[in-house]
Amino acid sequence: MKQSVGFIGLGIMGMPMTKNLLKAGFRVTAFDLNPEAVKTVAAAGAIPAATGKEVAENSEVVITMLPKGAHVRAAIFGMNGVIEGAKEGSIIVDMSSVLPTESKQLSLEAAEHGVSFLDAPVSGGETGAIEGTLAIMVGGASADFENVKPILRAVGKEVVLVGDSGCGSTAKLANQIIVNLNIAAVSEAVTLAAKAGIDTEKMYQAIRGGLAGSAVLDAKVPMMLDRNFTAGGRVDINMKDITNVMNTAHDLHVPLPLSSQLLEIFHSLASDGKETLDHASIVQHYEKLANVIVKREEVE
Repeated sequence: MKQSVGFIGLGIMGMPMTKNLLKAGFRVTAFDLNPEAVKTVAAAGAIPAATGKEVAENSEVVITMLPKGAHVRAAIFGMNGVIEGAKEGSIIVDMSSVLPTESKQLSLEAAEHGVSFLDAPVSGGETGAIEGTLAIMVGGASADFENVKPILRAVGKEVVLVGDSGCGSTAKLANQIIVNLNIAAVSEAVTLAAKAGIDTEKMYQAIRGGLAGSAVLDAKVPMMLDRNFTAGGRVDINMKDITNVMNTAHDLHVPLPLSSQLLEIFHSLASDGKETLDHASIVQHYEKLANVIVKREEVE
């Protein structure tokens, strides 16, 4: 018999993830501070809950998918939080992107209540969440990982136990460096091409099959060319992640000069009011510097 699952956080990522759990046949109890989001998943078959405590009372495994570590802590240990309703032996799976130190501390505190904790952040953006193809990097005990693996496979394609508590969150930071610096590199390249006056779309088609090709290239260049910056991965969320990268790097005495510059680019975008745009809008930072717009060639 499939486990009962709780889900807290029905945003851009959490909403489609909850629907995929329902499609896979899991009994899902869901909660979000936005009641309309709860109504939407309830219409898809989820059991609506009014608090995290209520979610935990109805679930063997509780998933949190929230913007920041402070939100995760509040959802778990705040008033009417998960820990108040969690049964001994239940498992909390935090799929948010938080600091590794936060994941480790949450794990220790959950253990004091007889509850297991896994940090299991994801990569793949809104598209991966909708299609159920997320990459999931997990930190925690092997036995707990094996217990929840069928649940994670309902929302992700690559599900890997990276190591002990905090290791999943660390892997996500590494992932965010690669993804966002890749977008920045792509942005520099297409800005150069646009300024030189060549057909940027043809340039993209010419290079995508070579070593420069990547999932990021294929996901973000069409968005840039179409001037479509509707968020799949928001600037403010990625800025938070890169801030976490730099804080962790400083704690470990690891110099990350490119990531440091990337964080400044995110702050520049935020100061221009672009916090809610997709991180493909990094290109707009370069466009502003070069006084050029990256777009498709107009067909006469």
